[in-house]
Amino acid sequence: MAATETRLLVLGAVCLFEPVNGYQIRRELLSWDVEEWAHINPGSIYSALATLTKQAHVVRHDLVDGTREVAVYTSTERGRAELADLFARALETVEELHPLAFHTALSMASMFERDTVAKHLRVRAARLEEHLARLEEKRGATASGQAPPHVARLLELQIAEAREEQRWIARFAAEVDAGEHSFQGEPAGWRPAPDDPGWQMAHDRERYLALLAAR
Repeated sequence: MAATETRLLVLGAVCLFEPVNGYQIRRELLSWDVEEWAHINPGSIYSALATLTKQAHVVRHDLVDGTREVAVYTSTERGRAELADLFARALETVEELHPLAFHTALSMASMFERDTVAKHLRVRAARLEEHLARLEEKRGATASGQAPPHVARLLELQIAEAREEQRWIARFAAEVDAGEHSFQGEPAGWRPAPDDPGWQMAHDRERYLALLAAR
């Protein structure tokens, strides 16, 4: 998995659940099936946490929680700015053959304000239109016999995929503009099941906050 997507996922998880320990981040991300769609492995999660700590994007706090020691992480102002930048670049950059960053950003869209998401979607829509124009130019060149027939077929596939994404972006952007879905600062439109591990994370978070305040 590319380092950018790993950073986006791990830093996003810290900002979403902070203060949070490394095991909780690992468990939560694996519950999103990131091993399958993002090819992230547990070891890379801890490696990313160490790197983000070294770069001052997150702070590691070593606490005594009952009878055990636990390291919990919180974000810094620098880290939150980095997350916003990673999110913007992933959502706005059109890489038709490498959509993982875009998919990763979409999975975290609810962490950002509605206007921010809408703005990035508009930028992506404009860039997607430019991307389609370039593909059409290439198809014109292949039609004149400047490339093998199978290349023309490949371009047809890329154009079809780009047009489908264009339609999807238009629908999703319209839903965002219409007030659908839930974003940062808005009432949650979805609640996890009663047995979801997230409830235990919320309970642990309150305990970690108390431990940090008592230091």
